[in-house]
Amino acid sequence: MPTPLDHRALYRLPWSLSDNTIAWLEPTAKCNLACEGCYRENINSHKPMDEVRRELDVFEKWRTFDGVSIAGGDPLLHPNVVDIVAEVARRGHKPVLNTNGLALTKDLLVALKKAGLVGLTFHIDSKQGRPGWKNKTELELCELRLQLAELVHEVGDLALAFNSTVYEDTLKYVPELVSWAEQHMDKVHVMVFITYRNALTDGPYEFFCQGKKVDVGNVQYAVDEKTQRADITSREVVATIQQRFPDFAPSAYLGGTEKADSLKWLLTTRIGMPGKTFGYVGPRFHEAVQAIHHLVKGTYLAYSSPQVLSLGRSLLALSPLEAGLARTRNEYLKHLVRHPLDVRKKLLLQTIACIQPIDFTESGRQNMCDGCPDITVHGDELVWSCRLDEKQKFGDWVQTVPKHAVKKPAAA
Repeated sequence: MPTPLDHRALYRLPWSLSDNTIAWLEPTAKCNLACEGCYRENINSHKPMDEVRRELDVFEKWRTFDGVSIAGGDPLLHPNVVDIVAEVARRGHKPVLNTNGLALTKDLLVALKKAGLVGLTFHIDSKQGRPGWKNKTELELCELRLQLAELVHEVGDLALAFNSTVYEDTLKYVPELVSWAEQHMDKVHVMVFITYRNALTDGPYEFFCQGKKVDVGNVQYAVDEKTQRADITSREVVATIQQRFPDFAPSAYLGGTEKADSLKWLLTTRIGMPGKTFGYVGPRFHEAVQAIHHLVKGTYLAYSSPQVLSLGRSLLALSPLEAGLARTRNEYLKHLVRHPLDVRKKLLLQTIACIQPIDFTESGRQNMCDGCPDITVHGDELVWSCRLDEKQKFGDWVQTVPKHAVKKPAAA
């Protein structure tokens, strides 16, 4: 049985509001899909380039960062998406597109790469209502994932990630998706699993903003009735993965704002070749990567190139300094005894990330990601992208108070 996760045994990622890996740019609110777990209202609205530049200025004023996640909506629908990528690259940041991929063509991808694109993150899951893929399971959607992976691989030299929202009824598929990613380690560099959240309007909480009770019914992520769990944790996702991969070993985490043992972001990096994992890096590896990149480049590392991620064999030279690498080296050498011709194959790195969004304490305090990478711009300030709707509709954050703690007005 895998040992239960103890945050004290993992590397606590050093990201903060002002010094982080990425900035989250949303140049459009328009999308060509309607995902069940989406937290952004789908409206036909593109930001002009002047506003995009102003938001990048705001990021650069308040935040040190390595890459820019260009999201939305779906950024591929923005008429100036190539120019946006070029502007991010011109400023010395890594442009990465977060997209559902529906509008992607090879010609567009080539143009984006020429403009400076570093990588893509495709959001694909079974609750998107995607044309041609409706009612497909998470496993059946791996056919689509592979099509996109092969397209990106053909264009070449681009980091590739897939993410999906994990629902109560799709949690069981996560180990198979991790297995699929292992089979395609030469094309897929990151898999991200984000647990589903919502705001239940008739749940245990009352909602307030600036001391006044508010109706959150028109917030994008509000639901009127509970139809499925909205409390799946990153620990639970990892435990599910370990049913298939008992040695699966996270080594780095991002904490929460309210709970000391929160595992808001859990990172697991494995070393292997397509179809075979030899081991997992340990906490010191993640610490060295982040610290050295910050020392040399002045930023915490966001995305690595495919070339860097194919240097697994070179990393084994560091095995005397890192227990995870030492175990990986031993398993790799055992494999070469049985399969000596595999010495010609590259050893690859692949990361599995499990993300647990907002959750609540008994008193109603909201436990957010402390040092969240996905911070965006609202006006002239940095705000959580997953709760931007609150700022737009109410002008401030919504607070939750348990219904039993709300004082009722005295009877006349």
